Amino acid sequence: MKEEPSRIKSDILLRVRVLYVLFIAAGAIVFARLVWVQMFSGEVAYNARRLAGRIFTEVTVPAQRGSILARSGDPLAVSIFRYQVAFDFASPGLDSLKTYREQSDSLAKLLAAFFKDRPASEYRKFFREEHARRYRLVRPRDTLYARSEGWFARLTDRMRGEEFIRHKVYDTLRDHTPVEIFPRDVDYSEWETLKTYPLLNWNMGVVYRLVETAERIYPQGELARRTIGKKGDQGNYGIEDSYHAELSGRDGKAKRQRIARGFYGRVAGEHVEPEDGFDVVTTLDIELQDAADKALRRQLKEQSAEWGTTIVMETRTGEILALANLGRTSEGTYAERENYALSRSMEPGSTFKLASMLLLLDDAGMPVTTTYDVNDGRPVTVGHADDVCDSHRGDHVIGFRRAVAASSNVYFAQAIWDRYGATGKKQQYSDYLHNRLGLGQTVGLERLGERPPMITTDWKVPDPGVMLVKMAYGYRVQMAPIQMITFYNAIANGGRMISPVLVKELRRGDRVEERFATQTLRRSVCTDRTLQEVRRCLQAVCTDGTAKAFFGDTTRLKVAAKTGTAQITDARRLSDRYYLGSMVAFFPADNPRYTVLTTIETKARPGKAYYGGPLAGPVVKRLVDYIYNRGSGRSLQAAASGPRRYPQEVKGGDIAEIRHVAERLSPHVTSDVRNGWGRPRVDSLATVRIRSFGGERTRVPDVRGMGLKDALFLLENCGLSVRFSGQGAVVTQSIAPGTLLGNYKTIEIRLQ
Repeated sequence: MKEEPSRIKSDILLRVRVLYVLFIAAGAIVFARLVWVQMFSGEVAYNARRLAGRIFTEVTVPAQRGSILARSGDPLAVSIFRYQVAFDFASPGLDSLKTYREQSDSLAKLLAAFFKDRPASEYRKFFREEHARRYRLVRPRDTLYARSEGWFARLTDRMRGEEFIRHKVYDTLRDHTPVEIFPRDVDYSEWETLKTYPLLNWNMGVVYRLVETAERIYPQGELARRTIGKKGDQGNYGIEDSYHAELSGRDGKAKRQRIARGFYGRVAGEHVEPEDGFDVVTTLDIELQDAADKALRRQLKEQSAEWGTTIVMETRTGEILALANLGRTSEGTYAERENYALSRSMEPGSTFKLASMLLLLDDAGMPVTTTYDVNDGRPVTVGHADDVCDSHRGDHVIGFRRAVAASSNVYFAQAIWDRYGATGKKQQYSDYLHNRLGLGQTVGLERLGERPPMITTDWKVPDPGVMLVKMAYGYRVQMAPIQMITFYNAIANGGRMISPVLVKELRRGDRVEERFATQTLRRSVCTDRTLQEVRRCLQAVCTDGTAKAFFGDTTRLKVAAKTGTAQITDARRLSDRYYLGSMVAFFPADNPRYTVLTTIETKARPGKAYYGGPLAGPVVKRLVDYIYNRGSGRSLQAAASGPRRYPQEVKGGDIAEIRHVAERLSPHVTSDVRNGWGRPRVDSLATVRIRSFGGERTRVPDVRGMGLKDALFLLENCGLSVRFSGQGAVVTQSIAPGTLLGNYKTIEIRLQ
């Protein structure tokens, strides 16, 4: 009887031991698993990364793109930030339906008054529908809550049978997809106003995220568009593309923590600030660019031409003051479709005779008294080339100067053949063009799309004799207009050939980071004696030759110029005759300051011009007159002596910038403060007195007398959309200064 309890005890002990073993084994397995996961497995790190990736994310903070500026500092291309609000209608902050409706109704009225695109009732309906769609209560069920708190109150309720009360409980479905609420993006000044409105001021919590985008605008419209360029889906060209790296700057990085779908908060301390792009300062003169565009556009329309380009260059520095490129569109209008000045390398025609002039006088040593019979303009055979003729009648035996003035093909063909063809010096001919004149190389604007010229150095061709004769008057060679004006500018610049400059500086704020100076391509393209002779011949073109109709009057201004015409050979257009007409001029002829080129391609039509003089001459004439007359007829050459002159007017704007300019130009400058906005006045003693004025954002500022850049900043900062016309300083504004902004959204200003 005693053995039975003993067996039971043994069984129990055995089972306990087995359980102990199992528990120990399970613990050992768990411990081993923990060691494996923590020490050897990458699973934890992988899951941690996945979790961190869902909670934390690294975003790129875009740098602000730099501006493209004219030489005066006026904007040609600028980036402005636009803002949009993406609302989270399922945010817990909006769960209080009564408060949400009160706040959203107020916001609806304010947005309707601000945007004026729809009535407040539609905004109100939109807010309520979106909230109802994205925040829903589903699966209702009953739950019991104690009616009272405290044991005595509950005991009393229990005795009455009312201890609990029944409530409905709902599950919530939330759609956190952001919804844009503004009808359009807004600028910074508008956002400064909007963010004070209900809900937008976060009076119900973080219920939206601000979407910030940069928009590129071009204040000068289509003016110089092909030169300024674009970057993006609409094309990559011009300065925008060529200087993309400099303009773009360096993006920053920031770590953000996920709050809800589409909504993130910035994590403090873990970010890299963006570095904004450089401002690119060009050499373009807006007033002169506008004049060139209008003159070229007018001539293209009058002649029904295909395309044209006009370049204005400052002789001494090589800076390009204007660069207009207009081509015919499919609608028959003209627009900046291609940078013809740099990308069209074509046979130039008689403007290339400048090279022949230098070859004959400087390299071959031909006397200017050398004469040839040009056969009254009728076709003759020169060397191996047939049908060499002039475009005009009346000349027979003429000398060098008359040949230049009349642009005689026959004269230059015979002179070049006699000295380089008949004598077997073709290689010397092309070597001089390349090595002495530098005409076989680009002029330094490859980054902007300059095409290289084509001037042969290989005379192993089927017709080398014909090629030499044709090259004498501008065929069988190809040059872009920018290369031709650079060549003529060397003659205007005392024989020194310099590279053209279109981009002058890279700036960050007021600090110049990099300056691009002109480069000397050839120290001298000819001797002084040849230079003086060539200049006299080019003046004769204006007084007695193909440009006489435009610059024959030398009592006011002496101009040196050369015209050129080339018939375009194109297998695709054999049924029509197309011509390239050009004129290059520099002035004043005795001390050149500006060099101007116009090249136009056109189709021969009855009653329309196609020779270089009548085709390109009117554009060059208008520009020469404009430059000479602008500024109330001021002289083109600064006086070397006489009393010192001081400015009679100074533009208003930023006081620090006004002082910087005025201190260089006037003997005395006074101002009550050194920062902020001011309006200068120059008294009878040439003292610049600067009076400051406040920047009250509730009233329209007085921007009269300011430049465009400062006026735009002040007006747009008040929330006004600005329309402007003209150049210079603001002379009128459509809304009187000091007027309460109220419902005004647009203002027009005129500059002069």
